[in-house]
Amino acid sequence: MTPCVVLKQGREKSALKRHPWIYSGAIDRIAGDPSDGDLVSVLDHSGRFLAWGYLNRRSQITVRLLSWDTDERIDTRFWRDQLARAFAGRAQHFSTADSQDRQSETTAYRLVNAESDGVPGLIVDRYGDWLVAQFLTVGVDVRKEEFVGLLEELSPETAGIYERSDVAVRAKEGLPPAVGPLRGPSPPAEVLVVENGLRFAVDLKAGHKTGFYLDQRENRAAVEAYSAGAEVLNCFSYTGAFSVYAARGGAHRITNVETSAEALQLARRNMELNGFDGRGAEYVEADVFKQLRSYRDSGRQFDLIVLDPPKFAHSRRAVKQAARGYKDINWLAIRLLRPGGVLFSFSCSAAVSADLFQKILFGAALDAGREVQIIGRLAQGADHPVLLTFPQSEYLKGLICRVW
Repeated sequence: MTPCVVLKQGREKSALKRHPWIYSGAIDRIAGDPSDGDLVSVLDHSGRFLAWGYLNRRSQITVRLLSWDTDERIDTRFWRDQLARAFAGRAQHFSTADSQDRQSETTAYRLVNAESDGVPGLIVDRYGDWLVAQFLTVGVDVRKEEFVGLLEELSPETAGIYERSDVAVRAKEGLPPAVGPLRGPSPPAEVLVVENGLRFAVDLKAGHKTGFYLDQRENRAAVEAYSAGAEVLNCFSYTGAFSVYAARGGAHRITNVETSAEALQLARRNMELNGFDGRGAEYVEADVFKQLRSYRDSGRQFDLIVLDPPKFAHSRRAVKQAARGYKDINWLAIRLLRPGGVLFSFSCSAAVSADLFQKILFGAALDAGREVQIIGRLAQGADHPVLLTFPQSEYLKGLICRVW
């Protein structure tokens, strides 16, 4: 008999609304003797079936729900169906059958987006011939070999599958970091991919996230559309992807600011790969907050500024401090823009809502004494779908602003 998790009276609402998380505080008792990672049925306080999920007592999110069908069997067929559906969804966006449209060719994208694709805790990204996977929860970690076998089956042309489970969230699950090849050899130090017809060198073994910020693909294209003749400042530039798009859009001059010398080297390499190395690009190894103040003090101005900082708020408790950081960099950027200049400002902190982010920019504009118009709203790409029953999957938000 499958072990079960019984909820406290009145705590079944989120499960009935198909939210995939059950927090520890909602649980009355656990019947049977399941191990962490095992399948459990979730029942309301009266014993009514609600859903199937997998358990982890070490996590505040104690059960992650998988199916609300009482007759569902959570087996290899179930997982294959979930992965196949995710793969099929991406094929609609990233088919390479039409080779004539080279400017839309894309060989790097997310294949599986965890809860949003019905596989809580599993991330799979494609980089050309390589797959990079993250196993972020105990429930998928204990089934790692099963998932790797299914990924091989569904993507037989893959050169190798590499694991990048080296993120902080694994510690909350009671899991150590895990990095290395799962199938095939290790990828080379530099993997070349194509995004919207542009070429990028990616470090799959040590780069941020799984190597590249795939979720910003459509937003980089938006920057390209505003770049003609512009002097562009790309803050937190990492490997310079926004800058490459700006160069293709006709930017006059591009400045990259980033703390990592290694990332800036790759940014330079990416400009060279696309034939833009002669565009007067500048690579500044510096703290963005300090560098923006330096530009302010020297009177330097720009036509377009991209602010794409790392996550400032890792939890709700950090939101107030994160808001101060977002306000500071946006206040500085607004002051550095010439009249009519454009600001692309992003937050990838899920704990900072889109509404709060807009209010932060309002405060920055007010303090800067500039008139600012919102002319566009941005989010994560289509390969990072947002599940309607799981609002936490909508984490990336951005605003395009005209500053006068």
